[in-house]
Amino acid sequence: MKAQFTAVLISFALLLHYSFSFAQSYPQLSDQTRLERLQAPQGKIRMVLDTDTYNEIDDQFAVVYALLSPEQLEVEALYAAPYLNDRSTSPADGMQKSYEEILRLLDKLGKSPDNFVYKGSDAFLQSVDQPIQSDAAQDLVERAMSSSEPLYVLAVGAPTNVASALLMEPEIVNKIVVVWLGGKGLQWRRASEFNLQQDIISSQVIFDSGVPLIQLPTQPVTSHLLTTVPEIEKHLQGQGAIGDYLVEIFKDYHQEHYAWSKVIWDISAVAYMINASWFETELVHTPILTDQQTYSFDNTRPLYRVATYLHRDPIFRDMFRKVEQYNID
Repeated sequence: MKAQFTAVLISFALLLHYSFSFAQSYPQLSDQTRLERLQAPQGKIRMVLDTDTYNEIDDQFAVVYALLSPEQLEVEALYAAPYLNDRSTSPADGMQKSYEEILRLLDKLGKSPDNFVYKGSDAFLQSVDQPIQSDAAQDLVERAMSSSEPLYVLAVGAPTNVASALLMEPEIVNKIVVVWLGGKGLQWRRASEFNLQQDIISSQVIFDSGVPLIQLPTQPVTSHLLTTVPEIEKHLQGQGAIGDYLVEIFKDYHQEHYAWSKVIWDISAVAYMINASWFETELVHTPILTDQQTYSFDNTRPLYRVATYLHRDPIFRDMFRKVEQYNID
């Protein structure tokens, strides 16, 4: 009896926490509209890519994959996201390095960055009352509000830019679909992984705003996207400046290549846009992300789509062929 009473108190405390912490008012989508937005993408997709590009090496593959898929994707903008690890000295430094890495990629692809690449947040959110102003967040708001057609927002880093845009203009809930590589699967003991824990408040905003959301968890889903030096060399070496660059950064990431593989997580978001049938997904109620980086559940919350499995081979096959074809063209 005491245990049941304690459980009730904990649930009540959670409800109070989220009622007061997330006082921002967001538009409420109808069930029909939400379900339509969460269906597999059809036709050529309008999208932007929000990326902490220099965080490691998988974002570079995702940027290239998206830009080399013009038949399926209309990439309207690239946003540099903040990060903080041993490849940066601060979130601002991480964002700047990501911005510069995007420029390097575009140079190797022969593409102009003008009116296409935007600097993002120089810090992580500290409060849901204070979005971080940036060129990326402002562009997202303006781009989303300028069309009645949904804009897909692919976020493959800490979702600071996306959360800031939602706080700046909550009406974009009606205008965008967020595809986020972040968190772990709902059955895992803890939700924590790099993108989610870098900016826990922004991650909570993504779950709590009611924005149409497709989550691609790391474990046990995108962790299947493993590749090796021999495979990368076989398919990308000699495939133009961009192919050689991807091989170079892949090999440089780890000094010992014997029996070594590397997961290229971030191509999952692009792959989902290209062919959602490569993924197994479920429609479930959006979880509550607690301050302890665990999931809590409330079946009155809006539905969202979460991936539970992906088919690794067709994703890499499609990406490799597009780099090879780009070199031929």
